Amino acid sequence: MNSYTGIGSRQTPAEVLNSFTRLAKWLDKRSFILRSGGADGADSAFEAGTTNKEIYLPWKNFNGNPSPLHQISPDAELIAQKFHPAWDKCTQGVKKLHARNVYQILGSDLQTPSQFIICWTPNGTGSGGTGQALRIAHHYNIPIFDFGAYNSLHTAQQACNQFLKEKIV
Repeated sequence: MNSYTGIGSRQTPAEVLNSFTRLAKWLDKRSFILRSGGADGADSAFEAGTTNKEIYLPWKNFNGNPSPLHQISPDAELIAQKFHPAWDKCTQGVKKLHARNVYQILGSDLQTPSQFIICWTPNGTGSGGTGQALRIAHHYNIPIFDFGAYNSLHTAQQACNQFLKEKIV
């Protein structure tokens, strides 16, 4: 099973969102399964480009998404807690959002990491909820491609093409 995680900030620029949808279509044709989280912005853009998807939600009908993958296990919460710098300050809802990120990276069994991550964070800083997912990915040595780290969309697209050539054999 080939899987990747497509995530990012809710503030992902529109031109990047369009690129993510096209990229998801391209990966879909190559039998890759998208793992994402149903959030506005990057998550929704990736999801719009594929039918092969695992959309992990923090609770049923999050953002109106009908995905059946909305059960958060205690194991997912423990993993999320390990990687969050201020877990005790999070509300129950925020904890569920962060635990949902664990599934996006490690799959439904929490033991099958995605092959790579494609995302957008402001200036490639890995901030926000996406940052939680990226911390988990770093721990599991999952390659990450962050469109936000580039000065232009064109440069990011070229670099992403090279990244995917190396990852997809």
